Amino acid sequence: MLPLMAVACCALLAFAARPHCAEAAKARHFKWEISNIFWSPDCEEKVVIGINGQFPGPTIRARAGDTIHVELKNALHTEGVVIHWHGIRQIGTPWADGTAAISQCAINPEETFTYRFVVDKPGTYFYHGHYGMQRAAGLYGSLIVDVAEGEEEPFKYDGELNLLLSDWYHESIHTQMVMLSSKPFRWIGEPQSLLINGRGQFNCSLSAAHTPGATQCPAAAVNRQCAPVVLPVQPNKTYRLRLASTTSLASLNLAIGNHKLTVVEADGNYVDPFAVDDIDLYSGDSYSVLLTTDQDPSSNYWVTVGVRGRLPKTPPALAVLNYRPNAASKLPSLAPPVTPAWDDYAHSKAFTYRIRARAGTPPPPATADRRIELLNTQNKMDGGIKWSINNASMVLPATPYLGSLKLGLNKSGLAAPAPAPDTFSHGYDLRSPPANPNTTAGPNVYALAHGATVDVVLQNANALAANVSEVHPWHLHGHDFWVLGYGEGGYRGDAADEARLNLRDPPLRNTVVIFPYGWTKIRFVADNPGVWAFHCHIEPHLHMGMGVVFAEAVDRVGEVPKEGMMCGATASALINGGHL
Repeated sequence: MLPLMAVACCALLAFAARPHCAEAAKARHFKWEISNIFWSPDCEEKVVIGINGQFPGPTIRARAGDTIHVELKNALHTEGVVIHWHGIRQIGTPWADGTAAISQCAINPEETFTYRFVVDKPGTYFYHGHYGMQRAAGLYGSLIVDVAEGEEEPFKYDGELNLLLSDWYHESIHTQMVMLSSKPFRWIGEPQSLLINGRGQFNCSLSAAHTPGATQCPAAAVNRQCAPVVLPVQPNKTYRLRLASTTSLASLNLAIGNHKLTVVEADGNYVDPFAVDDIDLYSGDSYSVLLTTDQDPSSNYWVTVGVRGRLPKTPPALAVLNYRPNAASKLPSLAPPVTPAWDDYAHSKAFTYRIRARAGTPPPPATADRRIELLNTQNKMDGGIKWSINNASMVLPATPYLGSLKLGLNKSGLAAPAPAPDTFSHGYDLRSPPANPNTTAGPNVYALAHGATVDVVLQNANALAANVSEVHPWHLHGHDFWVLGYGEGGYRGDAADEARLNLRDPPLRNTVVIFPYGWTKIRFVADNPGVWAFHCHIEPHLHMGMGVVFAEAVDRVGEVPKEGMMCGATASALINGGHL
């Protein structure tokens, strides 16, 4: 990692949503090498993808308005790589979004690519690989954006703690991808462990005294790579806990023994504060919560992270909230808090529905110019199993959409894929396995008019197995959106459904959940020219086709760096004199 290099001029901020003065904005330079390394995330040594020889990757910390420069070298031997900066809107820099086949070519082995972008608003973010299933191999880290110099957060706290949550498989991602694409289909199963800041324990428990039949983990961990996470705090203080989930599969719930949590931020946007006993985190979510250390100072307390939304076969992860001056090795005397039952969706909905925008958050436009309804289904294709949207399973091209659309290529339909359908048959039986389970492959590209207000309805349904409908967290690149509302069963768009919507103080998010057999409606303004992924953030579901692409006013995109487009048809066009 290189030190702070220079002060950026106001011109660098011309495309930021909230520009700040030149004296405050800085350019922050980082030099990364991505490679395979041996690591023991849960005390079982495996190969992970690390950055500069470490896992998780380095934390990036900046202030709102700063420009980030990451010079990234791919030292993987046999595969490409890209990095997605999750939650950063990339206003004016769509080529830096880090989505292979959408915003750029994968960076080949021994090649270097430099990401440059402005972090335009404060919040809790993270970054991760977005090529194949590299996020599940450990390619991720935290990205924290503080308020600009001279500005203040709308809440007070005495200290800060950062928790990056993930799950971990002992099987390699290459084996997982073969399983997911095999015919007949082979499911990858549940992860072996849950990780807190890249650390967990497999086949033992830190709280064996409270877990019948469990083996006690060694009091002094021999391997620092999987040592228990200890969160040091002082009594009678308020701490900001930054929480983010980069899980491959698991939905999570976090609770801290005897302590309330006050939610104040979601996905880089302030929310109306509210207190809870525990908090759900779906893959792609990030939050800030305030924790007041007002309990018995002679004790330490457990932090529990458990599985939600799926029948748990993965033990909870545990960390220790260490009230100083107690020893960090002093295990809490009370049993760890028990997270809610995996299928207690009423509990999940009660939490989710309480998230409202903080006063001062821009309201959504009163009406939309376009409504896109996306039916999520599980289907069969050529002897395998896929996830589909409006009966098309997303397949990405060899040529990145940003380059092909910018260059106006027409080979193989690159520039103008067949229009994806805006809706589906409302006679579809959401409560039963599909009557016709077969699906087809498709580009799933939606062209959006510049400046249009777009509503998207995400509709959940039954999977291939009877009485199964899964949780799906959907993440939108390039935008925040307003979460207008949720409903049970099928969305009809009638007066009853409209009455469920919140146009007064809906939260701004970049990731949103669809509950089993339900629908979720969001609204955003297509004001960021580029080509943006919108997809389920569960890694195997995306790999199996659960996603779409929004192409917005690509003709308005500025000059695209050629080094990000030297693959597929764009490489040939550029070599022959084409201009991005």
